[in-house]
Amino acid sequence: MTTVLAAFSAVLGAIVGSFLNACIHRMPRGISLSNPKRSFCPSCNKLIPWYENIPVVSWSMLWGNCSGCGGRIPARYVLVEILTAGCFLALWFSYGLPLAPVYWVFLALLIAATFIDIEHYIIPDEITLGGTVAGLVCALALPALMGADSRWIAGGLSLAGAALGAGLLWLVVEGGKLAFGRKKHTFESAQAFRWIRDGDRADLVVGEETHRWEDIFSRESDVLVLNPGGPVTCDGLELPAGPLRFHYDRLNVGEEELNLDKLGGISGALESIVIPREAMGFGDVKFLACIGAFLGWQAVLFTIFSSSIIGCVAGVAGILLSRGKARSVLPFGPYLALGAALWLFGGRELTGWYFSQFQR
Repeated sequence: MTTVLAAFSAVLGAIVGSFLNACIHRMPRGISLSNPKRSFCPSCNKLIPWYENIPVVSWSMLWGNCSGCGGRIPARYVLVEILTAGCFLALWFSYGLPLAPVYWVFLALLIAATFIDIEHYIIPDEITLGGTVAGLVCALALPALMGADSRWIAGGLSLAGAALGAGLLWLVVEGGKLAFGRKKHTFESAQAFRWIRDGDRADLVVGEETHRWEDIFSRESDVLVLNPGGPVTCDGLELPAGPLRFHYDRLNVGEEELNLDKLGGISGALESIVIPREAMGFGDVKFLACIGAFLGWQAVLFTIFSSSIIGCVAGVAGILLSRGKARSVLPFGPYLALGAALWLFGGRELTGWYFSQFQR
């Protein structure tokens, strides 16, 4: 019976992993999970028949290629299925009933969030806020999740974990904004720039680089400062000399304020630019709230500590391996997910052992 339940855990994990692949591909792109109902090739959009959608097996049999167009299906698909199957099996052996199924749900959220954040630098609210609610509901339904006997105590502990997670990381975000909220770049020679509106969309073009306007501003208070190296024209008219201070919806030049919704284009040359930026996204704040809702306040502290160490080690390793070349920046969400997973697979015991050393 034990072998059967273990096999069931692994198979269920692989099936859930296949569903997570659909979430990872569709959610950040705004594609419904129910339309189309069946999986489709990311290259040619061919609907995949059931016999080509068997977790792990189908990808291996097709050598990672679509049977229709021959396009490459990323190895991420089979990796997620194997990873989820392995995690489900490990959780079953570690916790059994009744906790393992709850942790299956939680690990599924961690895996989906990790791969979406790596590819798109976002964690959807369906995972963070939805996961926070799911954690609270699970704690109320299963008080043992919080190590409590009362549903109300368990619910309170879950809520406290979510609040602590969100609160601590919110302080980090705000502190990082104060310390590193602006980045100035000075050009060796004047760079041509254009601000262009096309319907509801606007872009900022500096030299040969194009930036979507909405991607520059994370919050209403953000200001983008352009320091011109010559005259600037706005819809054919020359603007007064001085820095251009852009908010998302308006432009300030000296004492004059212009509504960007009524402008078509601004152009000139730049000597320098000051770009608003965030030390960390608010998706990470909500993600840690989700972790706290499922695991409690102690896990929140462990997750912050361990993910920070892992992130520092990975950052230093990236610098050494890149040898001065351009390198990609990994978002913080995957480190939070790894820290939370470590808590499930030995973090409690490690923390207990560490503090026991001070009681001798």
